[in-house]
Amino acid sequence: MKISARNVIRGRVVAIHEGAINSEVVIDIGGGTRLVSVITKTSVDALGLEPGKEALAVIKASNILVAVE
Repeated sequence: MKISARNVIRGRVVAIHEGAINSEVVIDIGGGTRLVSVITKTSVDALGLEPGKEALAVIKASNILVAVE
């Protein structure tokens, strides 16, 4: 995977809180720090996200995107 964003942080999904359309994805990046991203439920499914799965938090401007390899 190649991406232009410089802020890519590896972590592990610890929780997914599903809403009607969007879901909050909580990623533990170590040292007691967690990042939360709001993405569509469709994206959660397409990325195969579930607690315990490794994921990348991609930070560009004021948004945090979630990626998997």
